[in-house]
Amino acid sequence: LKVRVVRSSPPSSQFKATFQESYQVYKRYQMVVHKDPPDKPTISQVRLVPVSFEDPQFKSSFNQSATLFAKYQMSVHKDTPSDCGENEFTRFLCDSPLEAEHAPNGPECGYGSFHQQYWLDGKIIAVGVIDILPYCVSSVYLYYDPDFAFLSLGVYSALR
Repeated sequence: LKVRVVRSSPPSSQFKATFQESYQVYKRYQMVVHKDPPDKPTISQVRLVPVSFEDPQFKSSFNQSATLFAKYQMSVHKDTPSDCGENEFTRFLCDSPLEAEHAPNGPECGYGSFHQQYWLDGKIIAVGVIDILPYCVSSVYLYYDPDFAFLSLGVYSALR
């Protein structure tokens, strides 16, 4: 048995070279031990979208996100349709006091408020609303399609 410690952040060359192999071990472990389905969302199915009506990805996915938010709120929190309309969604999860900032030594995506969208078969099944700050990531809210509750997307998002 050989044990190797490789730097993951920032990713070392060893980490990058063994990433896919490590990921496959992780995925098999999750399926065998935790009974995760093989189609659980993967990194390639998660998009980080800045919360900005100027951003084309945000604008193009807004209606789908707002509809999913309403479905989640009514199913999980028993809200009425008037409690979770488009205006409420925008006020609660899109309007942010944070200003977007791209610092030279900061993350590629910059600092600010983001929607971390989880896609499956071309459809958003969960959205994590997060703030990326200089020394932390703050999870503001997560909502998901109740039809996919069996995927434990809240746990997956927190761990991710």
